[in-house]
Amino acid sequence: MSSSSPASMVDVELQPGKPPMLRVEAIGDPPSWVAENRDALRAAVAEHGAVMVRGLGLRDPAEVGAVFQRLANGLMTDRESFAPRQAYSDGVYSSTKWPSNQPMCMHHELSYTLEFPGMMLFACLTAATDGGATGVTDSPTVLDALPPELVERFEREGWMLTRSYNDEIGASFAEAFGTEDRGAVEGYCRANAIEFEWQPDGELRTRQRRSAVVQHPVTGRRCWFNQVAFLNEWTMAPEVREYLVDVYGADGLPFNTRFGNGDPIGEDVVELLNTIYDANTAREPWQSGDLMLVDNVRTAHSREPFEGQREVLVGMADPVRMTDCSPTVGVTPR
Repeated sequence: MSSSSPASMVDVELQPGKPPMLRVEAIGDPPSWVAENRDALRAAVAEHGAVMVRGLGLRDPAEVGAVFQRLANGLMTDRESFAPRQAYSDGVYSSTKWPSNQPMCMHHELSYTLEFPGMMLFACLTAATDGGATGVTDSPTVLDALPPELVERFEREGWMLTRSYNDEIGASFAEAFGTEDRGAVEGYCRANAIEFEWQPDGELRTRQRRSAVVQHPVTGRRCWFNQVAFLNEWTMAPEVREYLVDVYGADGLPFNTRFGNGDPIGEDVVELLNTIYDANTAREPWQSGDLMLVDNVRTAHSREPFEGQREVLVGMADPVRMTDCSPTVGVTPR
């Protein structure tokens, strides 16, 4: 089945269980082709929530950067990342460094910040030999599948992200905030409604309360928009969780999520969220040269475990302020 509408002006294939797909003939100059088709590509994302472009033949980081620049309404600098990334150029990054045998559960990129990408750009230079798909899930569908009483609680209280920065697991505070200057880190935290506390050993702990359900800044649709499941201790492999609790203590995990009032989120809630995500995931194995555009508010994305080498570059585009999404909590700077 294919869909070609006046809004998109491109022929997008729609198949159950797969992301919307646009197939193009071999392109000699991908950046020029993207520039010519920019409006149609962005309209396809607005219509479908995500689109994978196959046949573009992207070859190297410089070409990917040129494509991202032509597609984006501004590329963002990575801030508050939970794991390190390599920067290839301004606004062009490696995928998050995460163990290849561990999945990255469905999430909305930087949904715990006060300014986040409205669109995610992904470009595959080297496909994994097995696995490694970037799955996508429609956020309003997830919201409708959740128990109403759970949604009501998250709407009322929001969700809380707790972080304990160290130099061993995840991003250090210098990597996350782009500076080793404590004063600059504290200023950023105050300006972005983040509670912080320096530990005796010099490490940093933070807490931030954010809305779990927002309204899409363009369509106004209610979206389940957070990283409640992905960054929760119960999504970790049991042996990983046990090791981290043993080393850092239950309150010193590199990251964890709670209800907005600080109550723990039970394993049953996290399991329910991940089950609903899994039931609604669309996936297509990457091929080298592929491009994918994802509406970061309407559509969650994941990274599945993989074998072999995998190089997928990432751009965070079209900055959106949380205040433009009808938040219920957590936007007042200290």
